[in-house]
Amino acid sequence: MAFSRKENLEEYKKSEEICEEIIGIEGIDDEEPKEQCQKQKHKMKIPKNMKITNIIKHRKNVNSEDDLIPEALLEVDLDTIEGIVESPGDPEVGCQKQKFRIKISEKIKILHFKKWQKNSQSPGTSSVELDFKGNLEQNRLAEAQQQLMKAEELLFGSKEVSRTEDEEDKLHMDYEIFVLHLRLAIHDSFSDDNQETLKSALTSILKEEAQDRRWMEVAMDQRPVWRPISCRQIHDTLLQTTVEERMKNAEDEQENKADILSTSLKREVFRMGKQVQKDLLRVVRNLKECYPPDFDICRTYAQLYHQTFSTRLQELARCKISSEDCLYILSWIVEYYPKDVLKHKELEEHINSSSLGPLLPEEDLKRLEEQYFSYKENNIRNWLSNAFEKEVKKWSDGIEPELMDGYYFSSLAFDVLPLIDGAVKDVNALLSCESKARSLLNQLDSFLLSYKTSLEELVKKKQENIPKTLTANLLNIYQFRDYVQKPEHPFLEDTRTACLSTLADLKKICHTYFLSRIHTELKPLYRKLWTQVWFSGHCEVVEELVKALENKTDSFKELKSVCREELLAELHLEVMVEYVRRMMKRNLKLKDKEQQEAAAEFICHDSNQICSVFAKVGSREEWLCQILPKSSEILRL
Repeated sequence: MAFSRKENLEEYKKSEEICEEIIGIEGIDDEEPKEQCQKQKHKMKIPKNMKITNIIKHRKNVNSEDDLIPEALLEVDLDTIEGIVESPGDPEVGCQKQKFRIKISEKIKILHFKKWQKNSQSPGTSSVELDFKGNLEQNRLAEAQQQLMKAEELLFGSKEVSRTEDEEDKLHMDYEIFVLHLRLAIHDSFSDDNQETLKSALTSILKEEAQDRRWMEVAMDQRPVWRPISCRQIHDTLLQTTVEERMKNAEDEQENKADILSTSLKREVFRMGKQVQKDLLRVVRNLKECYPPDFDICRTYAQLYHQTFSTRLQELARCKISSEDCLYILSWIVEYYPKDVLKHKELEEHINSSSLGPLLPEEDLKRLEEQYFSYKENNIRNWLSNAFEKEVKKWSDGIEPELMDGYYFSSLAFDVLPLIDGAVKDVNALLSCESKARSLLNQLDSFLLSYKTSLEELVKKKQENIPKTLTANLLNIYQFRDYVQKPEHPFLEDTRTACLSTLADLKKICHTYFLSRIHTELKPLYRKLWTQVWFSGHCEVVEELVKALENKTDSFKELKSVCREELLAELHLEVMVEYVRRMMKRNLKLKDKEQQEAAAEFICHDSNQICSVFAKVGSREEWLCQILPKSSEILRL
């Protein structure tokens, strides 16, 4: 229903009259009754539970009375406003007996608040000097405050100047309306079109603080009852309230990122953390320029957001939460918040993160850490057990290992090691406790012992695919050994030594399986060495041995190069040892120096033949090629 301009103006005047007639008083319980009465005289109180509804979100330039339409009214609900009127006679008795209560239940519509909410002309554009209400309508809070101070000086600046009760009440009401505008300007700090109003409000706060200090030097009965106004305290309290509201109602602009998180706790923590970063960036980019340096506004906002975030995290941490949620909170405390939020390139130079303190108290943090560590321990234990059972089942079922790039391959080490390494790194990063990380690695020792026991049982069986299975497991053993040996992995030395010993045993099981079968087949040829048969038909015996070695080592091509080299080195050594052992048996009797020279030549020839076979298939043990030539030198002597 549309109102006419005349009706609007009449209602506006009525609302102003109602506001001016509201006279109340704040009780001061700690003072003497006489002093209370003096200070409470003419005091008007707007209680803390005053509710401001229908704040206009979209500001517009208002330059005429036609813009005052009912839809834009700012409704102020003043409930339970108390007042005390002056009692004649004894002031102490009057103060106690003449107390009465004024209750206003209707909503007072203050039309001129609508203009405050609109982005009107800046203070420097008006060519006409405005009165107090005009300055408020134009968001010129600093100018409005100056006018209030002048009026205050006129009424209270001199003892010789008399003032009426109505004059005091009118000025008091104007101050209350001014403070209300001030509150709204501060509350709306994050609005982009509120920056000029905020600057004006902050200027007026500084001046009001100075005025408060001036009046504190004056006797209480000679200062205005509304002093001190404490605008700075109002400002700080409102900032805290605003921050709490924004964090409570935090909404992620990129909603999809929060929605993909699996739990409500994760989504809430994510949104709050992002709200902290987003708002602090706005403080640095926009609000910092509005504030005088005295406010140290970046530090102030950082502390408020930090404390609000901390309070909520404490509430969440003290609930019974899942291990998954526990990990997410710890990740925000240790990683995301200090590194991604506070260390943002635009925030770092304006915020001293070290002065903010921890997000969680020590007791709460320790509880989360213990829950997380227990979760990781159980995870590793289950991972190792499941991976090993899966591998052993393949052995018992006779399943042939996979071929990858021409080599037999087992995924046991590939499955296990990244999980262990990731868990150790996570614990180190989140808990900053190397001793806990080391204790996780202790589980690898018991795992390897179980591995050894199962492999020993496997080689005792007569399964057709055992050679292929052991070939695949040799690579597993090498990968485990390589991980354990690396100094960057935080093993306890006792644990490292125990693991390496077990791995050596595992390698020996595999090597013994392969080499014992080779030596069994080569044994008839070994028996011919350093016999009369060898001496008389030297070339035939050695060529037969070399050919057998070539055939046996050819099967090693199914091994990865690093595993093949180790197995060849061991076979090469054992062949040399067997050759020397045959020499030491002295089955061949050399009758003269000529035969000794001939035998020495045969030894060198044999050495060249044998070593060439091993070099051809990949052995790098060159030192073994010097054993037989050195022996031949002894024989010549």
